[in-house]
Amino acid sequence: MKRTNLRQAVLAIGIVGMGWGVIGCGESGEGPIVPPPPAPAEYADKHMPAGWWTDEKIIEEGRKLFIGETNPDVNCASCHGKDGKPVKAGARDFRVGDRMKLYSDSVWFWRISEGVPNTKMKAWKTKLPNEEDRWKLVAFEHNFGLKGKAWDAEKKSWIDAASVGAAPAAAAAAAPAAPAPAGK
Repeated sequence: MKRTNLRQAVLAIGIVGMGWGVIGCGESGEGPIVPPPPAPAEYADKHMPAGWWTDEKIIEEGRKLFIGETNPDVNCASCHGKDGKPVKAGARDFRVGDRMKLYSDSVWFWRISEGVPNTKMKAWKTKLPNEEDRWKLVAFEHNFGLKGKAWDAEKKSWIDAASVGAAPAAAAAAAPAAPAPAGK
C-alpha cells in the first residue's frame, strides 16, 4: 500500500512538473516548452505602454528594479540571476526565447503581479503597487530572450520592435501635407 502511494505521489509531481505551474531550473530543468495559460480577464487587456519596449530609460529603471537597487524588498535577480539565468531552483530562465515568446505581455505582467501558484514565484503587486513599475520589469526582463521584439496585441505575437515605432512615422510621412494658412 505504501509503495502505491509513493508511486502515485511521484507520478503526480511529474504531471504537475510538465505544466506551467512548476517552473524548473536551467535550460534542461524546465521541462517541455508549452504555452502558459492565458491571462485572466482582469489582466487580458493590459499591455505595455506605448514606446516602452525600446525606451532605454524605462529598461534601465526595470533593470534597477530587477536587481533590487530601487527597492531592496524586490530583487528578481536573487532567483532569476542578473543575466536571466536562474540561480535558484524553480526560477524561469528568461534567456530561452522559444519558451518566452509564448508569454504575451499580459501573461508576463499577470505572473509578476499575482505570482505563480504552487511555486516559489510570489505576487509582487503589494511590493510594487505602481503598475508602471511592473511594466518596467517586463520591459527589462524580455530583453534576455526577446531583445528587439515587442508584443503586438492585435496580432497576438512578438514582432520586430523597430516596426512598432516605425508605423506612426510612416503613416505621418504618407499623409498629405496640410495646406498653408491663407494670407501668411
